[in-house]
Amino acid sequence: MAFAAAALALVPILAIAATAVADTGGLWRHIIQFVLPQATWNTLVLLAGAGLISTLVGTGAAWIVTAYDFRGRHFLDWALLLPLAVPTYIMAYAYLDILNPLGPVQGVLRWVLGYSSPRQFRLPDIRTMWGAVMVFGFVLYPYVYLTARAMFLTQAANVTEVARMLGVPRSGIFWRVALPLARPAIAVGVSLALMEVLNDVGASQFLGVRTLTATIYTTWIVRTDLAGAAQIAIGMLVIVLALLMLERGARRNQRFASTAQNARQMQRKPLRGPAACVAFALGAAPIVIGFAGPALYLIVAAIRRLEFAGLSVSLLRATVNTVSVSAIATIAILCIGFAVAYAARLYATSWAGATMRLASLGYAVPGTVLAIGILVPVAAVDRTLGSIWHAWTGLPGGLLLLGSGAALVYAYAARFLAISIGGIEAGLSRIPLAYDHASRTMGQSASGTLLRIHLPLSRSAVIAAGLLVFVDCMKELPATLLLRPLNFESLATLLYGEAARGTYEDAALAALMIVAIGILPVILLARTSRSFQ
Repeated sequence: MAFAAAALALVPILAIAATAVADTGGLWRHIIQFVLPQATWNTLVLLAGAGLISTLVGTGAAWIVTAYDFRGRHFLDWALLLPLAVPTYIMAYAYLDILNPLGPVQGVLRWVLGYSSPRQFRLPDIRTMWGAVMVFGFVLYPYVYLTARAMFLTQAANVTEVARMLGVPRSGIFWRVALPLARPAIAVGVSLALMEVLNDVGASQFLGVRTLTATIYTTWIVRTDLAGAAQIAIGMLVIVLALLMLERGARRNQRFASTAQNARQMQRKPLRGPAACVAFALGAAPIVIGFAGPALYLIVAAIRRLEFAGLSVSLLRATVNTVSVSAIATIAILCIGFAVAYAARLYATSWAGATMRLASLGYAVPGTVLAIGILVPVAAVDRTLGSIWHAWTGLPGGLLLLGSGAALVYAYAARFLAISIGGIEAGLSRIPLAYDHASRTMGQSASGTLLRIHLPLSRSAVIAAGLLVFVDCMKELPATLLLRPLNFESLATLLYGEAARGTYEDAALAALMIVAIGILPVILLARTSRSFQ
């Protein structure tokens, strides 16, 4: 099972490489001359800008809630995670309407300034590169906030006390002591945020920024050039590999930046009066921009839609499709993830560890790239099954895997298996090996030990991993958009279609449902964070 899981992640990558060497006719020359340079530049600028914004906001917010004590700090401590509940494409979708020349923000500004029409006063269009940078930065900063905050919390008080004894002022402790020690953790958070930027296809298209991911989509769907899309995907995999190397190197350095496990934590400086108000305002600003603003807009738009037309049949059908496919994929992913993590526990060898890492590889691959790699082998299997069926019955075989949604479940499994493996492996690691030895001494078989000890004791970890996997499957747009069966709509694809047509209020209910369910893992993270403290 463990080797099969590794193959599950490797087959799409090998299929992309095989497809990329195919002949693309004359389209590749056009793509490399007129499309690829601009798309590559846009992607790199977007990565740099979003990385900078998420670093500044995430690190600054983490320092505010760990270094200072003020009224409202406990609220900010967990509320700063809320933007994780908002997918990037919903953030872009919401701000396109919020900042529209006829939208609420510009309407209020014109009223305050005494203007009566958009011709007299209007803000710059958000459909620009810098608009995309701000959207991505403020929705992805929690990745940096989580890792930086965890590192700030583990930095011992004696480090800052020694710095003060050496004459470093309190304002300089952040720059000279805390920030250098937290740099590896910040690098981990930034690399995770940048992987999410690479995976996006909806937000960049809504905001008019042609990235490599969007180029893969248009090359495949619009130009019907699968080989050309695969060649662009190879270039994206190089960027992903660079980010993985950054993340891996940062994790290696992180252990040297942490202090003794039982050391005293740094004491927070109490703030009162105007200083406390400023600290709270600085901490609340990312929450307002990254969550409260879009959520309030979605609630108002959803109420208007319900008052005007009620619940549509298409929304109910998309909800059923989303829940059913996500549930099926979650069950499959949990079963495979438990098998891989359990094999790594039973056979603690280098082969088992390598297999687990290979099986987790798909999480780093953007959904659009993964969809290309899955389509080729699945279509080949479909053709083979169709030929066999036709030979037996004389009837056309059709597309069994692509038409039934099995390919979509495969994409979810390949992409989110790492979440299942990581969560379950962490739960199993808390069970002492002495329990295994005691169980076998009492005559229990390996399966009996699994059923009576490992499954009950790791139940909470399995449930938490299942929740995270289910929500990620529900929010996934690129792979769903490309591998869904005909006439199949999920909440994400329904929202994408309505936003592409400009009917924003019609998609507000779907977006609000995605955000509401997306809050569940944020609550789980907040509870885990409190227990860590």
